[in-house]
Parts: sequence; C-alpha cells; structure tokens
Amino acid sequence: MVHLVYCDNAGKKGERVLDKILSGTKTMVVRGAAGRKIPHSRVFEGEQLYFMEKGSSVITAAAIVKSVQNYVKLSEEEITKTLESNQTKLNLSDKQKLRWHKKCLCLIEFENVREINPLEFEHQGNMDDWLIIERIEDVVAGTSIPYNYNNTRF
Repeated sequence: MVHLVYCDNAGKKGERVLDKILSGTKTMVVRGAAGRKIPHSRVFEGEQLYFMEKGSSVITAAAIVKSVQNYVKLSEEEITKTLESNQTKLNLSDKQKLRWHKKCLCLIEFENVREINPLEFEHQGNMDDWLIIERIEDVVAGTSIPYNYNNTRF
C-alpha cells in the first residue's frame, strides 16, 4: 500500500514538520488516539510514504517505511516514555508532545526521504490526515479515483 501523510505547517519559529523531514532532523512520524485509528496496524516496513503540508494541495516528498511501532492501552507513564525514547527521531515540540499524548500510538520511522516533482492533490470529502491508497495516482488530479475507506477498516 501507499500512504499519504499530512504534515502540520505550524511549527515553532516557522519550522514546519515537512522542513524537518526534508532536512533529516525528523525521521519518524506519530499518530495517536484514544482508540485504534488509522494508520495503527495498517502501515508496514518497505511501504511508500508521501508527504504534503496541511492546507496545501501539493504532494512534495516521499520516503520508505523503515520500521513501525504500534501500541494500545498505554498508561500515562508509558505514553511519556514511548514519546521520549523516540524523541531524537520524532523531533516533537512541547505542543506536539501534548497533542500525541494518547493511549493508542503508531510510530512510523522512515528513510530514503526525497523531494519529488510536485503532484497536484485532488481533495475529496471527509479525508483524514493519513490516507491509505493503492497508488499515489489515485489521489492526484487528472488520475484520481473516488476515495473509499476500504483500506482503513479494522
């Protein structure tokens, strides 16, 4: 599968998440919720990640999944420990640490980050901040297909 990851654009001192990814100071992303939520248990080593900035309509970077850690029913202490032990890869601000302080976490480490020729993203309806698709062309203007949630069911 292929994954499209939305990156926050509101970073401290103007440093955006995508800038950290491209500079190599961020080599892991996290998603979390009170219960299992996409991409928990749905992203695997060797799969392709594509990145775009929230509020943008352009996909500008890609990487390969290096490793994945899925956690459920973490205690408050375990959440803090998990985020802190991965902080050198996550490079989270204090605000982001609070945002991702959740009982269910999915941490995705990636490698081989590269800028790509910009792809025009075709937004549809209620898309989440992480899409799981068959191929990136499925969400690119001119070749997109109606998005369904078949790949996001547990």
